[in-house]
Amino acid sequence: MGRIKHTIILLLLAACCEQAMADGLKADSVILSKDHRLDILTAKQVQINKRTAMMTSSGLYRGYRIQVISTNKRDLAFKIKAELLARFPDQKSYAMFQSPYFKVRIGNFIRKEEAERLRKQLMKFYPQGVYVVEDAIEYTPKDEEEIIPQ
Repeated sequence: MGRIKHTIILLLLAACCEQAMADGLKADSVILSKDHRLDILTAKQVQINKRTAMMTSSGLYRGYRIQVISTNKRDLAFKIKAELLARFPDQKSYAMFQSPYFKVRIGNFIRKEEAERLRKQLMKFYPQGVYVVEDAIEYTPKDEEEIIPQ
């Protein structure tokens, strides 16, 4: 009988230890509940990071313009800039000097596809040397607009 008592006591002790260990694990458990506003803040931060990645050190955005001409003749460059303003009043045009050339560019595009559409229109008037170039552009994004880096 002594052995049976020892076995029963041992089994009861093991069961108690097992229960105590299980209770101990539950007591050490941590339950987290996340505020749904954290998801909103995270999404906003992601958007801010995307916009910041698209910006240059001067505060302009990385984007595209269409270069219409590169010439060493100042008068020709400004004549073409004036023509662009007349033909495409909704687009801003730029004349810049990068020694020894005057370059005339038009547009402010975030996406290359948008710049390509205008380039095809420009090819009707200027059949040679019109191409899309990467440039720092003037751009003001809308709050709900998502910027996709290219």
